[in-house]
Amino acid sequence: MGQFDDLREYVAIPRVAGLRLSPAGDWLAATLTEIGPDGKKYRSGIWRIPVDPGGPAPVRLTRSADGESGPAFLPDGSLLFVSKRPDPAAAPADGDEPKPALWLLPAGGGEARRIAAPPGGVLSVTTAADVPAVAVMAPMLPGSAGPDDDAKRREARSAAGVTAILHEAGPVRHWDHDLGPDELRLLTARAGADGLDGQPRDLTPEPGRALDEQHAELTPDGSQAVTSWMIWDDPAGARCEIAVIDTATGARRVLLAAPGMDYTEPVVSPDGTLVACLTEEHDSYQRPGDQTLVAAPLDGSAGPADLLPGLDRWPAGAAWARDSRSVFFTADDYGRRPVFRADVAGAASGGAGGGVTRITPDDGAYSDLCPAPDGRYLYALRSAVDSPPRPVRIDLAAPDRGPEPLPSPGAGVQLPGTLTELSARADDGAQIRGWLVLPARASGQHPAPLLLWPHGGPNSSWNAWSWRWNPWLMAARGYAVLLPDPALSTGYGLGFIARGHDSWGERPFADLMAITDAAVARPDVDAGRTAVMGGSYGGYIANWIAGHTSRFQAIVSHAGLWALDQMFGTTDLPMYWRRHFGEPLRQPERYQANTPHRHLAEIRTPMLIIHGDKDYRVPIGEALRLWADLTGPGRPPVAAGAPKFLYFPSENHWILTPGHAIAWYETVLAFLAQHVLGEPWQRPDLL
Repeated sequence: MGQFDDLREYVAIPRVAGLRLSPAGDWLAATLTEIGPDGKKYRSGIWRIPVDPGGPAPVRLTRSADGESGPAFLPDGSLLFVSKRPDPAAAPADGDEPKPALWLLPAGGGEARRIAAPPGGVLSVTTAADVPAVAVMAPMLPGSAGPDDDAKRREARSAAGVTAILHEAGPVRHWDHDLGPDELRLLTARAGADGLDGQPRDLTPEPGRALDEQHAELTPDGSQAVTSWMIWDDPAGARCEIAVIDTATGARRVLLAAPGMDYTEPVVSPDGTLVACLTEEHDSYQRPGDQTLVAAPLDGSAGPADLLPGLDRWPAGAAWARDSRSVFFTADDYGRRPVFRADVAGAASGGAGGGVTRITPDDGAYSDLCPAPDGRYLYALRSAVDSPPRPVRIDLAAPDRGPEPLPSPGAGVQLPGTLTELSARADDGAQIRGWLVLPARASGQHPAPLLLWPHGGPNSSWNAWSWRWNPWLMAARGYAVLLPDPALSTGYGLGFIARGHDSWGERPFADLMAITDAAVARPDVDAGRTAVMGGSYGGYIANWIAGHTSRFQAIVSHAGLWALDQMFGTTDLPMYWRRHFGEPLRQPERYQANTPHRHLAEIRTPMLIIHGDKDYRVPIGEALRLWADLTGPGRPPVAAGAPKFLYFPSENHWILTPGHAIAWYETVLAFLAQHVLGEPWQRPDLL
């Protein structure tokens, strides 16, 4: 039996994540996630990976019950990481859940030691390239004058039994957690042989919600911190700036800002003169906003220079070459996510970039770019729809050779099928492409039932491996899986996104039906046995499909949007809807035109609804409303069985724990077997 035949074996496959290159460029630190001993949760550890394809086997560097994450290097090669592991030098803590702290593993070996433990914990860490300076993002209560004062305030709240949060501006929730009373602050310090030299300095004493989900870096000399900074000037007009903070005085100045624009993910050039960052134009009611990569002098002497003029793709994951003359980045591109290089050319004087070159020629999806100090190699994580992430080396002198796999701590996989590319012409003439996963035994004599899987987003693309939505689990059970990129998908240019800007339902629906027609026209796909399943925006379009066609035998809707005007007032991100769909009371037209719930009476297909209660992006009310509409008085005449509702009280937008992932797939597979394969309904044992 293979890894994809047994769900328990599948969820136990080790998974490689983040990648960091040591200052000398002689080894990589990677995070590996594995299932814990009790099988109830995942935990991560940090591994040492060689930079040579023929190098030694990876070595595990950290191990604890709570795991470790966020590796970062000091200039001497010492490794910093974040962990909740108990400090052996401290007295055992009572009561509260332990908070993540900052730990240091010496470059010369030895035991890791805790060097910073703010009362609210440590969220992330970054370091300076040339000096032993450290910056951490740490939650603190409003008004706290420092870590000691913060500890007293926390004790006072706990003693009084107060968990209430007073909001005066900005958002109140994010994805799966309440915002506040903690606010993220940026703390800096120098690291010595025995830990930090003194108490960390608070650079942002009254940030409000400015640093939520933001990225900060130190300049190579540690004298300045560069961070993205959210400005909540009004509910619809929140925007992100790039701020520069003097680490000695705490003085903050704005480097990049503009109305209707977000500047995010800043990275400082190795010579300390330039800042590159992603730039995103806000969506408007009329059109989608565009995105690009810009660079600007750190001293503010010139404005931002567009590094990607003429490139109709959205960049991500920027990383500077060590000579500070170019920036590497990734971008979705026709069902792939290759690596590109942008020359900075005249960016120091506010001029345009010097050109863009595609580096990787293969079908991979790349992330975690790590340029080597000597400029010869680029290290990265590479995945694809048919390949889990693993570390690779790219020879920049001969990139056409393709990536060289490095020794990896993650287990290899044996796929139960094959991957092929598929395309179709939509009714408006646009070319729609996607990936088709075929089970090993599919043939003209034994055609496979088809599962249509629209992706989430909606601005996304099927181009990388997915542990959560894995088509190979379905292929192992005989299903073909269609992974299409309809209107609103990335990797095909801004015009392709604009095709669906005001038509979230009808335009992508027409694209999906066109490519589904192409799939079922194949002799190895069974046109008479088909189903749809999707999550988030994919759940939305599954709900839309349910009310617009009866060609499918089953529909699975995970975290799907159902009643758009209802969701506007309960989601954690209403500003997105204000920009894109308008204010529902004053501009109800787009909500009404695109909401699936208005087509309830047309639903004829059995539906499985799945939702987590801690999902604040697409709140549980969407599933509850859909369930009530499908089962209450006046429900639609679904001929082939009642709907089902799989509810996870402790999960969020994603289903993250191993046991729940197994229950999710068991339920989906049983539902599909009943309605697509004609087998008796078999309720999962633990449900």
